[in-house]
Amino acid sequence: MTDAELVYFAKAVSRVLGWVYFLCWSLSFYPQPILNWKRKSTQGLAIDFPTSNVLGFFAYTVSTAAFLYSATIRSQYAQRHPAAPEPTVRFNDFLFALHGCILCIVTYSQFWPRIWGFKVGARQKASRPILGIFWGSILGVLVIILIVTIKERDNGNDPSGWAWIEVIYAISYVKLVVTVVKYMPQVYVNYKRKSTVGWSIGQILLDFSGGIFSMAQLMIDSSLQADWSGLTGNPVKLGLSNVSIFFDIVFITQHYMLYRAPKTAVEDDEEWQEQQGLLAHSHS
Repeated sequence: MTDAELVYFAKAVSRVLGWVYFLCWSLSFYPQPILNWKRKSTQGLAIDFPTSNVLGFFAYTVSTAAFLYSATIRSQYAQRHPAAPEPTVRFNDFLFALHGCILCIVTYSQFWPRIWGFKVGARQKASRPILGIFWGSILGVLVIILIVTIKERDNGNDPSGWAWIEVIYAISYVKLVVTVVKYMPQVYVNYKRKSTVGWSIGQILLDFSGGIFSMAQLMIDSSLQADWSGLTGNPVKLGLSNVSIFFDIVFITQHYMLYRAPKTAVEDDEEWQEQQGLLAHSHS
């Protein structure tokens, strides 16, 4: 196989991996709302998870759209990464983000009995730490916008100083921060309840598969450019894969090893609704 054929093959594999991870991650959004619908209840699901997910995927949608369709952002990226001027963001990244944002809103809406009529715990509310991260992330992006506006050169188009790409990076880091923290409340809820009832393992298995394929695609894309700055130039995609894989392993361990025998008693146990936030006492 010649070098040209090898490159063509690698690009084809990258495209296939991209759509496979897109399918895995996209399908992973469905088991949880379907489970909630079948049970007519959100009990067992930490509301912190969909709350943070809505913000995270909205941010991810904005950042991927900017790297794909904004001439200004793409130009600034190319000037900062001359050895690999093409962003490693792909159309399937954007489609995944947009689709995920919509499904996260659907899952979050299931905590509103007036909309779905599901059983929701009286204390099933977002915890203060998650709300702090939620509003703190928004404030952080606004601060970056203010800094760029004050210190920009050539209306923010000069990438040698503070430029609009900083804003997009800030928005993309919101998704990374949300991914790091969003799983923690659910790990804690499962631990306190000694059960994963109400938490769909199907979404975790799909998420785990998607993380592996996403990482593989990113590595192939970077190797094709002969510049591994493609990894650092797309820190969110790299971080998403690593963080998701780690927590997926935790959830798989909880479901199949630690809490294999489901406790049906916790289905209607309001006491555990106090654990829906990372710090239950924060509601008092």
